[in-house]
Formats: sequence, structure tokens, C-alpha cells
Amino acid sequence: MLTIADVSKSYGTRELFAGVSLFIARTDRLGLVGPNGAGKSTLFNLILGEDKPDTGVIEWERGADFGFLPQESAPIGDESIIHIATSGKKLEPTEDDWDIDYTLEPRAKKILAGLGFREDDALKPAKSFSGGWVMRAHIARLLVAEPALLLLDEPTNHLDLEALLWFQDYLSRYPGGLVVISHDRAFLNALCTGMLELRAGALHYYHGNYDRFLQEKEERKAQQASAFKNQQREIAHLQKFVDRFGAKASMASRAKSKEKQIERLEAVAVEEPTEELKRINFKFPQPPRSGLRVIELKNVRQAYGDHVVYRDLNFTAERGQRIVLVGPNGAGKSTLLKILADVLPIQGGTRELGSNVVPGYFAQNRLDNLNAGATVFENVMELRTVENQLTEQQARAILGAFLFRKDDVHKKVSVLSGGEKSRLALARILVKPPNLLLMDEPTTHLDIASIDALVGALKAYDGTFIFISHDVYFIRALAKNVLHVHSGRLTPYAGDYDYYLDKSKAGDARAALTAGFTDARPVQTTPANLKSQISNLKSSASPAKPSANEIRRFREQVGQLEKKVVELEAKQAELAAELEAPETYQSPGKAQHLNRELSVIVDQIATATAEWEAAGLKLAELEG
Repeated sequence: MLTIADVSKSYGTRELFAGVSLFIARTDRLGLVGPNGAGKSTLFNLILGEDKPDTGVIEWERGADFGFLPQESAPIGDESIIHIATSGKKLEPTEDDWDIDYTLEPRAKKILAGLGFREDDALKPAKSFSGGWVMRAHIARLLVAEPALLLLDEPTNHLDLEALLWFQDYLSRYPGGLVVISHDRAFLNALCTGMLELRAGALHYYHGNYDRFLQEKEERKAQQASAFKNQQREIAHLQKFVDRFGAKASMASRAKSKEKQIERLEAVAVEEPTEELKRINFKFPQPPRSGLRVIELKNVRQAYGDHVVYRDLNFTAERGQRIVLVGPNGAGKSTLLKILADVLPIQGGTRELGSNVVPGYFAQNRLDNLNAGATVFENVMELRTVENQLTEQQARAILGAFLFRKDDVHKKVSVLSGGEKSRLALARILVKPPNLLLMDEPTTHLDIASIDALVGALKAYDGTFIFISHDVYFIRALAKNVLHVHSGRLTPYAGDYDYYLDKSKAGDARAALTAGFTDARPVQTTPANLKSQISNLKSSASPAKPSANEIRRFREQVGQLEKKVVELEAKQAELAAELEAPETYQSPGKAQHLNRELSVIVDQIATATAEWEAAGLKLAELEG
């Protein structure tokens, strides 16, 4: 469908890439990755014809059409959301062409709903929505048009978790080809059957999804290092001969031949670490220890005009918890985080910090954390206090860990890219580490190496961490508890993200949408399936002659353990029901107490079930 042959592109004296060749078929699903600045978006521009290569050819198959989603939306006029969604491949609709194709309208509305739009949003002017919502309308436009090839540049940046999972599921069944630039490894794992990496001016192809790409890349590096080592050994051997016999007349010709042999060897290239990969060594300084109760909200009320987001909200977080907020867009997740951070004054109720608590807030809009009129260096130095006498050298060291080096520190914040703003906001956290860290979409605009760095730093962080993210990999790596936010109600889950998927009403649907992660969890043992296992074991067991007392003892043990498991599971169901009841949250601290009790019960069930299963299988063996 698309042929790229020997393409190169430079800007001034800087060569982005050279010798790029690739064929994209109609069924290909490719992820395009590489360090920031490697030329990923530039390659897209060349494919789109918005720029021309210095050398080489880019050719489309006759009749092939494509759809492109840029990182930022095109300027908008007075068109409605439904107009954008039905405007086909037109990126910039004109005022003379605002007729809606009503044959596409039902399909467009269904897709808009999947992306989080309400039914009455369709006819509203697009300019009344934020840039992120306009980008969702452009995603709908591409899905409605169904071009032969989708070119997507960071399509998940403006999606919340629910919309992202819907979009991911939709693309998994998309009939055309796909090339996507993304820093979301779960998204790449779910969709891609091949990976393209732009690195050091060259394009490398790998089979499989992102995880397979990492594995194959490490294998290639190991082979490369081995080949380099062998070549250096051969060169050293040849050079030793030249050095030893080059001055002897009788051996000079052979020595010269060995010298030419060295010159003819094609050097084995060894991959050098890029600037992006050097970033992964930073870590957060450990914060001061807080009291057990970190923060508590009591009977909080919050509204925007007539729209009441929370009424009589109660919430408590304890030291060391790692909580992810999930729920549909507009449910109030960011509002809750702002209330906890005290950047949004509450309209009713109380917000109480625990002993020695130092909160820190990482806003979804990075400029909320930054001084836009100051330089990068000034944004760090302004955090200096009497207690923390930050030196210029220390500030430069912190900024250097986030790739702000030399003259980069004197850039104005207003000219920074989205990724640079995110890195600067993270750098500021290092200056005064909080023990209550509140982060709203921290991975947006970060590349994969930076996300890995952030995950590593947060895993070693000892404080309390509450966050919102649409990055499933990030959530799985860090969340120990889930708080579902919906219609002003908080429903806690005493387990990680996979536990939430299993236990929530949407568990089955959501689990299906997280394709790309192999579900290798064992089938839960229950009285019914254990009896089935015992029956199978009995039928295949060889004859044995245990004593009657021994069999009786194991029968009693199995019965007692089965009774214990049933009682614990009943208690678990009772606690879960209490946690889901709205009245539970009218009593401050009650939900937290129930949560702790539920965690203990879950552990007891796991232990009792293992003992019961072992005893049951032993009994089956004896009876066999």
C-alpha cells in the first residue's frame, strides 16, 4: 500500500535519518518508537506529503487512502462536534462545506459515545470544548471514515482510561492498516504486530508487539556485543603479528598483508546509549515520615455552578498507600485530586492533614505547576527556602537528571515542549520531596524511557501516592488500591488494578479490553471445582491401602477447612457489600477500617484455600 525507498532527511547540518526503506501493507499494524527528536513526526510528515525527503521516494498504491491524527488539533471555527465526526478526511472544514452526511450520523454518534461524549454534545459547537475533547472528535472522524491506513501520532494523550480502553478495543477490530507513534506500551502491546524504531539515524524493524521488541532488541545487542568482542580479538591478533614481524625483511610482506586485512574489516557497530536512555537513573529523595492518617475529607461538598460533583464526601488515606483513581470522564477524579492538594477550595465540609504531612501536586496542566514567564533554572531556584538552601550546582545537577543541560536551563518555560514541561515539573518535586504525592496524568507527553524512569523512582518512594492515569502499564506497576469515582460516590477496592477488574461489575468487559496482557491467572479454587479435581484424581490414582483412621482424619480436616473457606468468603462478601453502600461513607474512618479488615480476610482466604486444596487432594490420593 505504501512504499518508502532509501529516504533521508536533514535540517541544516543535522541529519535526522538516512537510508530509510519500508513497505507497509494493508494489514500491517506497526508501532513507531524512538527517542524524542529522532524524527518520528518528521517521518509522518514525509509520508503525508507535508514535507519532502532530501533523497529517496515515497509512493502510495493507487486508490489507497489514509487518515491522520496529529498530536494537536487543527484550528476550529463554528462547526459542531458531529460535523467534525462526519467530515471524512477533511482536516480543516470550511464554512462552505458544513453539511452533515446524515448517512454517517448514527455511526458517528455511537463512536462519539464510546469516546466519552454525551448524547447532547453532538450538536454543540466544537470551540466550546477543550482541545482534548476536540481531539476526541477528530479520532471519531477517522473511525467513521475508515481509511485504508491510519497514521496516529500520540492518540492516547487526550483520553481518560475508559475512553482509551474503548478506543483500543475498537482498533483491535479495525479493518485497515495502522501506524502509531505512542509512549503507551500497553496500547502498543495490545495492537501492534510489528515495531519500527528510529534510532541513531536509521530505521529498525522488529517482529511482534512492544514487549517482544524489547526482548529482540536485547538479543540483537547481545549478538552485536559478541560480534564486536570477537572482531576486536581478531584485530588484536592480526596487529600483534604486524607489530612483531613488520620490521623483519623476511616477514614484511606477510605483515603488510595482515595490516591490509585489518583495514578491510568492516567495523561492527556497537549501540551507544542515547540521551533518552541515560535519563533512567534519577530517583526521588525519601520524604519525612508522616503520621499513620495522612489526609481526611469529612462531609465535603463541591459544585461547579448548578452541577454538584460531591455531596457529603468522606475519604481517608493512610501512610504508604498507593491509590489510583479510576472512573468515567467527568466523574470528578481531577476535582478530588485538587481538593486533596488544596488547590481547589472546598465549598463545604473539612479537609484535614495528618501529622507531619507535606503534600505535593503534579497537575494535568503542567503550567499550573510552573512559572511560565521564568526560565527552567529559575523555576527550580525559586523553590529555595531557609530550610533548603539549594545551590546553583545542586539545581543544575537536578535539571541535568532530566536532560536540561548547559544552555537548556536558560530556556523560557513558554517555549518548552509538552515533554520538557513534564520533566521540569518532575524536577521541581526533587527539590522539596512531599510525603503525600498527588499526580494527575503524570505520563502524558513523556516518552517510554522517561515513563520507565518515573515508575522506577516511584517504586522506591516511601510516601503516600494517589494518582490518576490512563496508562495501564503505569497503573499496573504502581497501584496497590483502586478507588472508583462515579456520580459523586467513591467505591474502594482493596487490591490492585487486576483485582479491580475482577471485582467490579465491568470486570469481564474491561479485562477483554486490556488485550496484549496474557491472562495467565489460575482458575480460582471453589468447592465445586475442587470436587471435580478430586474425582479426576480418584479415577486415575493407583490403588493404595491407607488406614481407616487416616482417611477419617483427612475427611474431617477437609470438612473443617471447607467450612472455614465458606465462612471467610461470606465475611468477604459482607464487607464488600458494606464498602459499596453509600451510608458507609457517612461515618468518617469507617470505610478505611472496613478496607483494612477486608485485606486481612483476603489473605486468610488465600491461606485457608491452599490448605484446603492440599488436604482435599491428599484425601483423594488416600481414597484412590
